[in-house]
Amino acid sequence: MKPVFAFLFLCLFILSCSTKEKINKLEIGSYKASLLIQDNEEIPFTFDVLNDQKLNIYNADEVISVYEISYVNDSVNIQLPYFEGFIRAKINDNEINGRFTNASLNRTVPFKAIPNAPRFKNEGKAKHNITGNWETVFSPDSEEDTYIAKGIFNQKGNNVIGTFRTKTGDYRYLEGIIDGDSLKLSTFDGAHAFLFIAKVSDSLINGNFYSGNHWKEPFTAKLNSNYELPGAETLTQLKDGYDSIEFSFPDENGQNISLIDTRFKNKVTIVQIMGTWCPNCLDESKYYADYYNQNKSKDIEFVALAFEVAKTKEEGFKLIKRLKEQTGINYPVLLAQYGTSSKIDAQKKIPMLNHVLSYPTSIFIDKKGKVRKIHTGFNGPATGENYLEFKKEFEAFVNTLLTE
Repeated sequence: MKPVFAFLFLCLFILSCSTKEKINKLEIGSYKASLLIQDNEEIPFTFDVLNDQKLNIYNADEVISVYEISYVNDSVNIQLPYFEGFIRAKINDNEINGRFTNASLNRTVPFKAIPNAPRFKNEGKAKHNITGNWETVFSPDSEEDTYIAKGIFNQKGNNVIGTFRTKTGDYRYLEGIIDGDSLKLSTFDGAHAFLFIAKVSDSLINGNFYSGNHWKEPFTAKLNSNYELPGAETLTQLKDGYDSIEFSFPDENGQNISLIDTRFKNKVTIVQIMGTWCPNCLDESKYYADYYNQNKSKDIEFVALAFEVAKTKEEGFKLIKRLKEQTGINYPVLLAQYGTSSKIDAQKKIPMLNHVLSYPTSIFIDKKGKVRKIHTGFNGPATGENYLEFKKEFEAFVNTLLTE
């Protein structure tokens, strides 16, 4: 081979190798992301790329830090913390396009992101202010699907933050705007992907609620400053003839754990019914983990029963391990069920209960092994005063049980 041809061949080879190995990475800056759903709607959220290995997702007062980011050629894989969901997308010059996926639920939604755009486009001055409490009914015309909620909102100018509380939990941190007489709210946390769009008058809100691309339902709300939901301690009860519960489920080491074990003897015990896929359970788990780590020298124990949507036992334990590591949980989290989050199936695993109405549900057991209280659902930090009230009542009741 002549020298000139050899030189050209070498240059082409080097160029070919460098092209194959080129990696596109997320550029530092602010982005608006959208999950594209039915009715030509989108669920928007915002995030900041701090460097190519870290980004922050924002929902009202919530900041979700994401560290598990990897790249292959022109694509990025973003694994959301705590939950199973991930984003896989191609990085172009001015747009990121791909999909958000939850494998266990067989759900995938188109995803896109563009730099330097607001969560919602605001085109007009707000005609109404929805600050306050709203008596809400979802699916009001469906006997099978209807349920009640309490809207809690705070509005400044066009901007709105707040949440909906239901009997079994809350819809976490919602953020959006009122554009003229149109209300738009959204949240995305790696599990929840919610959009609320509605028309607003002085004392009424009517619209639709979208959950990902798989659920849509109407809702209506009326301003009612005195509205309260039923008490969380009246919804789930022991069946007649029972004063305690029993169970035996494995931990990540394959060891079956039950309430008759020595570690629970003469201890106040909180049994947490939960799932690693459940955002309200995450909020509760963070609080319980912190409380236990500060009070484990006292006569108190926690044990969580995880009802997992993961398709295999191995995947269920993998998700449990990940949750424990990321939240600092130092109490047992047992795999009670996998392959489904069915509450009917869950109740069969704890047949002493009249039903499992909600993930999460907490069962308070005194030092003698008797159930003293069952709390359905959880008021997370997005509920503001309700969250503070829950913590106050929780700590007071546990202290009562500890002193008995």
